[in-house]
Amino acid sequence: MEFLDTDAKKSILYWSKRLYQRGMSPATSGNISIKTKDGIMISASGCCLNDMDENDIVLIDYDGNVKEGTKKPSSEKIMHSEIYTHRDDINAIIHCHCPMITAFAVAGVPIKKPILPDFALYWDEIPLVSYHCPSSIDLATSVGECFKQNNVALLKNHGIVLGDTSLQNAYYKLDLIRAYVEAYFGAEVLGGARAISKKDVNEIKKLYRK
Repeated sequence: MEFLDTDAKKSILYWSKRLYQRGMSPATSGNISIKTKDGIMISASGCCLNDMDENDIVLIDYDGNVKEGTKKPSSEKIMHSEIYTHRDDINAIIHCHCPMITAFAVAGVPIKKPILPDFALYWDEIPLVSYHCPSSIDLATSVGECFKQNNVALLKNHGIVLGDTSLQNAYYKLDLIRAYVEAYFGAEVLGGARAISKKDVNEIKKLYRK
């Protein structure tokens, strides 16, 4: 079997760098994957997403076993597998430790106040998954359960994970959340983040879903 889909490889490398350069994946934190016909293509363990090359991409099966590649896959491989197992419509996953987003996870506060139209269009709330040791089966199972009803989850005292139809879409959604939390904190400093009314939220959703 030829190792990996070339377009999928390029996509992982491109969006990994974008993630790091946006400040959403400090140092060697975070991992990224794409579902392919041969299994799950995922970033290697311990690599900086900005410095990745093709050797830092590993093909695994849905039990986390390496099918192709010379490096150890991300330690969060089972979490990725659990999400794909529960959601046929998700083709790509990004997990990162964006500091501003992770602040909500550390405080144990779900992201839900509708202060921006873009956020209100996509989410009513970003749920918070209880703390479990990173890379553990317990974490993977809890995230998998959450993804039965959601495309994104805050991981308490850890970070965020988001799935979508492509890495491009996943990245854009994650960047919207990053913008939301920065606006939220800025507004709180200036006197308080004011929510959009429920009526206006419904109007936004109605307008964009026509």
